[in-house]
Amino acid sequence: MTSGPHIPQERRLVTAIPGPKSQEWLARRSEATSAGLGMAIPVFVAQAGGGVIVDIDGNSIIDMAAGIATVNVGNSADRVVENVIAQVQSFTHTCFTVAPYSGYVEVCEALNRMAPGTFKKKSLLVNSGAEAVENAVKIARAYTKRAAVVVFEHAYHGRTNLTMAMTAKNIPYKEGFGPFAPEVYRMPMAYPYRWLGDKNNVAQEALDMVLHKIEKEIGAHNVAAIVIEPIQGEGGFVVPPKGFLPGLAAFAKANGALFIADEVQTGFARTGKMFAVEDEGVEPDIVVTAKGIGGGLPLGGITGRAEVMDAAVVSGVGGTFGGNPVACAAALGAFATIEEDGLAAKAAHMGEIIGAALAKMKEKYAIVGDVRGRGAMQALELIIPGSDEPNTKAMQDAVKYCQQHGVLVLTAGTYSNVIRLLPPLVMPDALLIEALGILDDALAAASA
Repeated sequence: MTSGPHIPQERRLVTAIPGPKSQEWLARRSEATSAGLGMAIPVFVAQAGGGVIVDIDGNSIIDMAAGIATVNVGNSADRVVENVIAQVQSFTHTCFTVAPYSGYVEVCEALNRMAPGTFKKKSLLVNSGAEAVENAVKIARAYTKRAAVVVFEHAYHGRTNLTMAMTAKNIPYKEGFGPFAPEVYRMPMAYPYRWLGDKNNVAQEALDMVLHKIEKEIGAHNVAAIVIEPIQGEGGFVVPPKGFLPGLAAFAKANGALFIADEVQTGFARTGKMFAVEDEGVEPDIVVTAKGIGGGLPLGGITGRAEVMDAAVVSGVGGTFGGNPVACAAALGAFATIEEDGLAAKAAHMGEIIGAALAKMKEKYAIVGDVRGRGAMQALELIIPGSDEPNTKAMQDAVKYCQQHGVLVLTAGTYSNVIRLLPPLVMPDALLIEALGILDDALAAASA
């Protein structure tokens, strides 16, 4: 039911990457689109489904990106397509704050049910992850009557002015775009591989440092919210050690601040649970979602304690396209696919395959400094052998090798040295194992 278009689930190369038709379109892209747009793989897509992307030259490429964890249910998943077609035939837009419709309410009801926490919850829908994060901060400030927002090293929260301020990495996300929004304070991240202190006590050391800095540099009574990705995405799939997230949440609660989990990349079964914070039983005051929420259509959500979500004045939140009816229809199809097809369990199963393969690669190749992640969200950090120095060249060489051999992988990391894996959760095991084998070959070639 989840495979989408009936595309053969195989890797098949009929031309070099990029092929001649893609090259023609790459030339047109260069002429027509902003030079500020990046590109992970130089092909143009004709069709996608299950675990593959088919380009306009007929190459079938194993998709280890899922549109940056957006098509968790696969591209053109059946339930998503059916819902979207039915909705488009009914109406495409009215604006929920002009003439409301049931799909928006149903998506919010589902988010309220799925998000962690036994308390009463309410939700708000927007267009993107960045917009969701920004609205979460607005609501937190309205509720607490405070201004300061605590964020972390290596964080990525978006590309709007406020979320650029919250994002850590300068190039490419912030360079030349300032000045940025004030009252955003960056704290040390519990990054086990690169922690300079006691590596057996990272969670407590990092927590002590963060809480001390909040108390002395901001004043806990000034903090509206602590915002963190349960597993950092663009920052390099940094997984904080056990105890760090619960410690932050407890501090926020004790000091009248809100704990906001940015689950834009980690949400909707990606890590083996519906939301990554569930791994340690954390109940955030607000959960921010996007990417995997809409089965490939643009949608973001903010779900939180009812009293918090009611803090904004009437018409203080919302927007023309937020919770568009077509995107809501897609989301309901995606939710049904995740829950009825057991995709959280599938992600955990995929995680076992990926984790075992990456562990072997770390044993074999001195350029692999660390492997980390959970479920179908895992990564390798590449280093110069004999040191912890980032190895950007090895990353670039390995990614290029994968592309040339029909596997799409993404990069990440503050130091531009991380290869991250985000396969669709409907990918067949055989295809996943084949992709991991090519990644292994790529590391061998990059090590040579």
